[in-house]
Amino acid sequence: MRNRTGHTENFGSPSGIDIRTLLPTLRRGRRQVSYVTFRVREHHSEDGGLRSILNIAAKNPSTRNSVTETNAFEGDRLRHARIALFLFLPFLILAGLTRAQDQPAVDSSVPPPPHAKQIHLKHILVIGQTKGWEHESVSDGMAAIYNMGRDSGLWDATLRTDVGPITKKKLDKNAKNLDYFDALVFVSTTGELDLDDGQKKDMMSFIKDDGKGFVGVHAALDTNYKWPEYGEMIGGWFDQHPWSTFNAPIINEDPSFPAVRHFPRAFVKYDEIYQPKEWSRDKVNVLLSLDPAKLNYANNPRIHRTDHDFAVAWDKMYGKGRVFYSTLGHTEEAWNDPDIRKMYFEAIKWVLGMTDGSTASHPRPQASGDEH
Repeated sequence: MRNRTGHTENFGSPSGIDIRTLLPTLRRGRRQVSYVTFRVREHHSEDGGLRSILNIAAKNPSTRNSVTETNAFEGDRLRHARIALFLFLPFLILAGLTRAQDQPAVDSSVPPPPHAKQIHLKHILVIGQTKGWEHESVSDGMAAIYNMGRDSGLWDATLRTDVGPITKKKLDKNAKNLDYFDALVFVSTTGELDLDDGQKKDMMSFIKDDGKGFVGVHAALDTNYKWPEYGEMIGGWFDQHPWSTFNAPIINEDPSFPAVRHFPRAFVKYDEIYQPKEWSRDKVNVLLSLDPAKLNYANNPRIHRTDHDFAVAWDKMYGKGRVFYSTLGHTEEAWNDPDIRKMYFEAIKWVLGMTDGSTASHPRPQASGDEH
């Protein structure tokens, strides 16, 4: 090795070796050297001098072979500090050789792997304003949607119980308006929301003209009765819940759609199912519906649909924008149900344009499935 003066130095007597003589040993036909052992022992020679023996063993586990180089360093009482320094340097060299050997060879004939598609974070506005009945599950729903975006890394959610951001006008300070967002979610909003005519126009333009998404959760159907365009956009309005909260027998009418793909053909959920009015199957793609053969119609004055067609979830287009609605999510417990959470997670992804699914209407199924 070289000392600080730049000269090559051997430790001990002329039988000592230069550090560079170790390299052929460590390189000798070995594709991988997993570890090296060093051992120093001392004994007195016949002439009374103190001899230090350095043994270096490099092990290759793939061939179960080892390369061993033993060298003796002689000197009168060789100092341990110099031996320790000598042991440390081969270890550094070995580490460098191992890293170099571990680097895979680059084949210029093989094209490099394609770059992964970069996902740009989306922004959604979640509104939970209630001007009528206030559901206790509003906070649960808003928090669940926020966490879905955070945990997946697909979107960030702005949660509001007012409707201030629903405008395209420039807002004060750093407040965001609709231009910032990619989708709008109404979580069990009720009554006539605090929207002026300008805000209503901007919201419809956001969906219809800009092609942004809208998701309605449960009581979003119980909102804005005096705003005809809202009913047209979402697909109808609330008209009672004939069975209140019950074990609802549900049919999956479109298992290929992302938001309901995880549901079986027929299943039961404990929830409150709305009966829609001014709603037509011809104008939406029904995803989930109640099984009419398993409902009790006796002595129930709240049943207004004579066709007994009770949709539970649907999707549609409103101009360029995607719209999804489901009546599921009435209870606080519903937002702990992995099926419900996944449905809304996939619904938001769909309205954001991350997945594809049909919006074409289809006839009502002729027969119900089996209950699970």
